[in-house]
Amino acid sequence: MQNFVEKANKNGSFPFILGSGSPRRRELLGQIMSDFSVEVSDAEEIYSHPKGTLALVMENARIKASSVVQSNMQSWVLGADTLVALEERVLGKPKSIGEAVDMLQFLSGQTHQVSTGLCLINRTLDYEETRVETSQVTFKEINNSTIEEYFNEVNPLDKAGGYAIQTRPDLIIDSFEGSHSNVIGLPVQMLGKWLAELDII
Repeated sequence: MQNFVEKANKNGSFPFILGSGSPRRRELLGQIMSDFSVEVSDAEEIYSHPKGTLALVMENARIKASSVVQSNMQSWVLGADTLVALEERVLGKPKSIGEAVDMLQFLSGQTHQVSTGLCLINRTLDYEETRVETSQVTFKEINNSTIEEYFNEVNPLDKAGGYAIQTRPDLIIDSFEGSHSNVIGLPVQMLGKWLAELDII
């Protein structure tokens, strides 16, 4: 790691690109660095992995970062992917309101895992690494009227698991353990330490 940091310093600063169109990730990354751009990956995500959820989110993060870095070979590129998992079932972004209702009914009264995979690539420095963080979220027992009230305030279709912990958590969330920002889509504390290790921030 020491040799790599010296090499990074020797090569000076590289542009930093967030390979995600999520406004929430953009806002969270802005808490730890100000000089970055956004380029959305057009790569196809995968929906299962033989090694489970953690491997799946890390692979999807790698796929996204690898897609963006192809046209940004002299930049740092960060890919990210977030999934909700409960009882071997993986919940991504719902494709319809009906599917979102099913997801919240499934999560009702239970503790589930929210995992975010991150992949950081710099082709000029021959650097590629993937990391993952997991948080635990416990839902209240919720009924259909609560779900309807919640969806009046939150668009569930662009959110893993069909919910956003930062919006009206009083309606659906009982408790959580771990990184709050990870549940939103970007584990800020973990990422900040990682970027500091590499002398990026």
